[in-house]
Amino acid sequence: MKLVIVESPTKATTFKKYLGDGYEVKASVGHIRDLATTGKGGLGIDVENDFKPNYIINEDKKKVVRDLKSAAKKADEVLLATDPDREGEAIAWHIAEVLNLDVSKTKRLSFHEITKQSITTAIENPVSIDMNLVSSQETRRIVDRISGFKLSSLVRKKLKSQSAGRVQSVALRLITDLEKEIEAFVPEEYWTLKLDVEIANQVYELKFARLEDETIKIRSKEEMDNVLAGLGKEVTVSDIKQSERKVESKLPLTTSSLQQESSNKFKYQAKRTMLIAQQLYEGIALGGEDNEGLITYMRTDSTRLSDSFIKSAQAYLYEKYGKEYVGNPKQKQTAKNVQDAHEAIRPTSINRTPKSVKKYLSTEQYNVYRLIYARALASLMSAKVENVTKVTFISNDLAFSLDGVQTIFPGYSKVMDGLENGSDELLPSLNINDVFPIKEVKSEQKFTAAPARYTEARLIKTLEELGIGRPSTYVSTIETLKDPKRNYVKMDKRTLKPTEQGILTADTLVSNFPEFMDTTYTANMEQKLDEIADGEVKRSDILNQFYTSFMEEFEKANENIEKVPPKETGETCPSCGSGKLVHRHSKFGDFIGCSNYPECKYIKTEVAPEPEKIGRKCPKCGNELVNRNGRRGKTFIGCSAYPNCDYTEGLEVKKARAPKKEYTEADYVKKCPDCEDGHLVIKTSRYGSEFLACTNFPKCRHTESVTPDTKKE
Repeated sequence: MKLVIVESPTKATTFKKYLGDGYEVKASVGHIRDLATTGKGGLGIDVENDFKPNYIINEDKKKVVRDLKSAAKKADEVLLATDPDREGEAIAWHIAEVLNLDVSKTKRLSFHEITKQSITTAIENPVSIDMNLVSSQETRRIVDRISGFKLSSLVRKKLKSQSAGRVQSVALRLITDLEKEIEAFVPEEYWTLKLDVEIANQVYELKFARLEDETIKIRSKEEMDNVLAGLGKEVTVSDIKQSERKVESKLPLTTSSLQQESSNKFKYQAKRTMLIAQQLYEGIALGGEDNEGLITYMRTDSTRLSDSFIKSAQAYLYEKYGKEYVGNPKQKQTAKNVQDAHEAIRPTSINRTPKSVKKYLSTEQYNVYRLIYARALASLMSAKVENVTKVTFISNDLAFSLDGVQTIFPGYSKVMDGLENGSDELLPSLNINDVFPIKEVKSEQKFTAAPARYTEARLIKTLEELGIGRPSTYVSTIETLKDPKRNYVKMDKRTLKPTEQGILTADTLVSNFPEFMDTTYTANMEQKLDEIADGEVKRSDILNQFYTSFMEEFEKANENIEKVPPKETGETCPSCGSGKLVHRHSKFGDFIGCSNYPECKYIKTEVAPEPEKIGRKCPKCGNELVNRNGRRGKTFIGCSAYPNCDYTEGLEVKKARAPKKEYTEADYVKKCPDCEDGHLVIKTSRYGSEFLACTNFPKCRHTESVTPDTKKE
């Protein structure tokens, strides 16, 4: 029996189906180890001993590790099939270390999609754990641990902020710098001029183009009045120009472009998009079939497509649409910090069209899948060809324009399925010197708008362009900034608005850590991590350079940053008489306390307002009935004599909990391996997926994945 270890239980189920008998598949459920929080500074790193890390098994993974060790002892061979990126490589190495496997000899399965062919190929062509990738991931983790722990302790002590870090603080700086631009923005007045003209029984809107062959901007009402003074009562066609243009399709999707497009088209937040993509990658049950992976690995910054997919897609296009729709793969110059080991995100089968699988997918899954499918297929198609018409009208010395677009050849747009903006704007037949009366003159005063705040999609695009972070880190970075406990950024109509605390934190870090908070520093660090992954530099060199410069800035900042005093309320403490009442924050929320804490522990309690009387007597005791507010914000009527009288009206009756299901021998699948008298039965999670669990829960918490063989049993 061979043991295959993957990352997720869903993936384990799919792998088991493909591999069949002779293989047992277990899930590590992500990372099983992380840096300890002990040792000097709680870093879990021995800085003096070449930054040696001290790894410990995560508390919530101890049972998983016991299960993996037990399965490994029984197996003839262990195969590691974690995700195909740095994190996956590191997880594979950690598993090998914990299970005492020979790292140099343990087989690593390399795959980019979860399909039978891909997994079979991976089994037939195993590779070894790439220790350069592991070293790169470990270096990133150590850099982030040192910078995160040190900066977080500093901002907590000095600013009462919750955290800081290599990527999140630079991202916060981008948001706060933009907010300052918005606040400093001074609107400028300008005017627009449009004419309504009826042509062939249809009204068309002409836009002001120029005055006496000169393009001008109208900046005031006086200027507008001067322009209008030269406007006649009709317009004459003076020029008609037609041209043909080609519109090329976009590249297939990467992690960041998927998040951006999903946000723009479907309003999905980045975290939601990646969760949906994960489901499509790990597998969807298609009718009577077992789970099937619908897309390739979704954490990638490459736009490359495999030769096999290109050939199958071009054959599909030739057969379905014809030779003229088949294009060539688009090439994009590889940008700095792009890892090209993976493909772009694409469907695992070109024949599995969105329409054919729609009934098996949720609305969100369908939307994300058709976006991935359309972008991958369109990237291999010929360009769309349009006929562009530009008509110029004149009225005295004023010129106005009217543009039209007509598609001559749809090209790639044939498969975009409404995912692309724009449509044909057809114009009527016109000739030079045609004259049309002006139906309406529309002049409008406007003001230039301040820069727009970042949306999640735009921030991700900016981070990618600047080389900050990796596709796998964008979501976690944004979620950290949005965390209410940190109080750095709030959502305002789908945009990221920094709070006062966020601005204070970013400004303080920029002032005291100018190198560390520079966007180029973070991008250069990503480049150095890539060099470690490629075996070009040693981790110790990068870590020593980082630690020396960072700690110099840290020591200076620790001395120079003044501790921000808590905000005063203007009241004197009634308990000690000398302290001032100030606003404070704890894990339980905001409160007002004495500035002399801990000598004085006075906390101000808010006096609740008198409840409103409703004009009726309590039928139980005869006292006044009043309006009250429940714990969840719902109002009800209660007795003013509470707690001596508990009479109430309008309270919802709490629903009784469903009785616990009793299992019989008919439900038993097999004996529980962890306890003597327990049996494994099929249960359903709150997400609708089935799993095996012990009848002695919660005393016994043994669980297993449900496989097709399980149901047969």
